[in-house]
Parts: sequence; structure tokens; C-alpha cells
Amino acid sequence: MTEPLHDEARPLSRAAASLAADFLDARRDSPVSGDKSTAAVAVGGIVKTEASACVVRRVSRRDLAALVVMCGEHAQYERAPHAPAGMAERLARALFATPPRLHAWVAEASGELLGYATATVEFSTWQARDFLHMDCLFVREGRRGDGIGVSLLAAVIVAARCAGCAEIQWQTPDWNTDAARFYRRAGAIEKPKRRFSLQLDG
Repeated sequence: MTEPLHDEARPLSRAAASLAADFLDARRDSPVSGDKSTAAVAVGGIVKTEASACVVRRVSRRDLAALVVMCGEHAQYERAPHAPAGMAERLARALFATPPRLHAWVAEASGELLGYATATVEFSTWQARDFLHMDCLFVREGRRGDGIGVSLLAAVIVAARCAGCAEIQWQTPDWNTDAARFYRRAGAIEKPKRRFSLQLDG
């Protein structure tokens, strides 16, 4: 039975959260450099890690303003331009459409959002199957190394499995060696490619 990705503000199901907890617990034997997360539990369908004391849940409409701010911080970190004007409205249309174009999760502790991840379901021509494209995974400065990134990645992995996707794909700047090390330690395989962008009028 697959788990839909489009429910607004819906936490992971108990079964999915347990899968994420298993993923996190398995990392105790191979921790990410600087990652202090040592264990995870599934409580009420929400992933919790002992070190970060955060929960990972699906984004809700009330998170949009904070999500736009985090997107700006993420863009600044990756040395990319950011245009926040109208962004909350455009994100809302993508996130809460039926079906949604974009899926997002946030990590939260004590009412504060600490990071986020976003993904879209795409189709692989060569595999002739759906895959999940993780567009963003970001943890705010001062909270990196607390297991938050691992928790977000676990939620994305669980969502991809529940949706029946063949794999997850993503990219990171070539200078971001910390992110590359994080992803390698998570078991991801690096594939060197060049990224192109063609700007269109309007």
C-alpha cells in the first residue's frame, strides 16, 4: 500500500516513521562527520532524533513565510540569487494543488523551523519509472551537525519508497564538500555531470 505525498501538514504515518527511524538507527555504525545523531524513534507518526530533539513533518500553509526565509538563507549559502517577492503564493500553488507539483518537509523544534527538504516526482525515460527528485535539503546555520539533515533525508527516502519510486536523484554544488561527504556517507552514488540552465523570457 502506497502513502500519498500530497496531504497538507500530514505527519509521516507510523509505519513510515518507523522506517525512517530504522534508517537513522542504522547510521550509528557509520555516522556522518560531525553528526551527533545517535538514535531515532517514531512517535505519533513523526520522526524524532535524540540529539536534535526535532520533528520532521510535512509543510503546512502556516510555514510558508518561514519557508521563504529559509529558501533565502539556502540561496545565500549556495551563492545563488533569490527573489522572495510573490514566492509564498507561488509555493502555495505548487504545494497545495491537487495533485501537488511540489512536496516539502520541515524540521521543527520548540516552534522554530530548523531546516527543510523539497522534492518532486519525475519520470525516468531510461528506466521507464517514476523517481523522486530532491530539489532542496537545507539546515540552518548553527544547527548543522545535530542530525537534522539526516532526519530530513530519512523522511524523503521514506516518501520515495512509499510512493513506489525507483530512486532519488539530486545535485549539490561541486564546491560543497561537506554536503558531498554527507551524501556519500548516506550511501548515495556520485555521477559527474554538467548542469545547464537556459533562461526564457517572461
